[in-house]
Amino acid sequence: MERTAEELAREQREISISEFFEKNRHLLGYDNKIKALLMIVKEAVDNSLDACEEARILPEIYVKLEEVSPDVYRIQIRDNGPGIVKKHIPRIFGTLLYGSKFHRLRQSRGAQGLGISCAVLYSQLTTGEPVEILSSTGDGTTHRYKLKIDIKRNQPQILEEESLDLGQWHGVQITFLAEGKYKEHKQSVLEYLKETAIANPYAHIIFDSPTGRVEFPRGSEELPREPKAIKPHLHGVELGVLERMLMTTKARTLLSFFTTEFSRVGATTAKQICEKAGVDPRISPKRVEDEQVKKLMAVIKETKLIAPPTDVLSPLGAQLIEEGLRKELSPEFVVAVTRPPAVYRGFPFQVEVGLAYGGEIQETRLYRFANRVPLLYKQGDCAITKAVETLDWRRYGILGDMQLGKPGVPLAIFAHICSVWVPFTSESKEAVASYPVILKELKLALQEAARKLSIWLSGKRRAEYQAQRLKTFEKYAEETAKAIAELVGEPEERVKELLVNIIRRGKNGGETEREAEAAGASGA
Repeated sequence: MERTAEELAREQREISISEFFEKNRHLLGYDNKIKALLMIVKEAVDNSLDACEEARILPEIYVKLEEVSPDVYRIQIRDNGPGIVKKHIPRIFGTLLYGSKFHRLRQSRGAQGLGISCAVLYSQLTTGEPVEILSSTGDGTTHRYKLKIDIKRNQPQILEEESLDLGQWHGVQITFLAEGKYKEHKQSVLEYLKETAIANPYAHIIFDSPTGRVEFPRGSEELPREPKAIKPHLHGVELGVLERMLMTTKARTLLSFFTTEFSRVGATTAKQICEKAGVDPRISPKRVEDEQVKKLMAVIKETKLIAPPTDVLSPLGAQLIEEGLRKELSPEFVVAVTRPPAVYRGFPFQVEVGLAYGGEIQETRLYRFANRVPLLYKQGDCAITKAVETLDWRRYGILGDMQLGKPGVPLAIFAHICSVWVPFTSESKEAVASYPVILKELKLALQEAARKLSIWLSGKRRAEYQAQRLKTFEKYAEETAKAIAELVGEPEERVKELLVNIIRRGKNGGETEREAEAAGASGA
């Protein structure tokens, strides 16, 4: 029996963002129980680090995982950040796409307003239990909430609320009860915290795991430079976005719209764009018609504009990278490189690379980071991996099996991209998209760091060669002294003493002429 359009239309309805992710949680990384446990910890710790850095507080972060029944864990994360104002607490944790980071162009770990609220949603879906939140701004009052998410309305459902006197503590503590599996491997909670400690050496992290306590002590008292927020760049704006901005701007004229809503657009450039497109620069932005918007967009694409400001970025810098690698990996040699800022699609970005060699490192290992967040999954899809694999490491004297994650070369490769908008390949933010300019910058940074490592390796090999030669000399010193003594007619002991002095000078890397003369005089 055929159905009418009216009957089909009655089945149509709008769904909330919470309903969408209720059925599609895999898009945010909640693929399985092992990964889900990692995602909950990651989202909470990322928020804690962002909050501490914005408040210029050295982070103190506590993470606890406790198995309360088979495949069900109590997950608790606490920080010493600035806390959250009471009226915002329910919506931050109980509303998807609520937050301040999406609406600004500023370097930060989170940006979409999905992370922590999706962790709450997953917890609720798998155990039916609410999350508990404690927050204090340091005024002596701690606000406690137990809440769930009203999935139909995408709104917080407050089950309990009270104010407590817990002293002058400031920060946030959140406790989940969720399904999960804890395993310690290369994509585990423990590995995430270890890599977080490498890329954030100014943070002190304590992890009470089901197998015992692990502490990652602070290796630096210096926070990275505070990033600034910037306005969008015209070359990074698409037609639909431009139309929307024209309708919502507070600017009274098209000229002022261009100069106030975008970075690096002056009055002269704005006027030239309007004139070339045949649009009156004095017109109200809201009165610009669709065809005029298309003409403006065509002119913008052809207009040479000043690149967006790059001083808004906050890279770690070579010193912090080296401190983080030394602290957690205990290598024999470390080198770090920070490239000058570059631009993709109108967004500034910066690439940093560190190489740690030898010591306690046993295999070739790649550590990927975006805005100081470890990327543990989808390694093969990431621009960082592609840049590493396309480099000819043998040119730099780094021999052996260079397969990532396999024994062979004791080399840890640290690669970090920071940007006001990192181009991830998916909502789960696990891999960086392969823009040509990003691949180029990564390769240049890797080449520069590899050259420095190559110089050190050459010196090390020369030293090993000299040490081996000296061992050979020592082995035959007595026989050589006896033969020379017979040839020159000198006492054997005197010749042997001179040979030993020469060998000792070789071991010490040589001496000054005066020391050599003194040694010779004492032997004479």
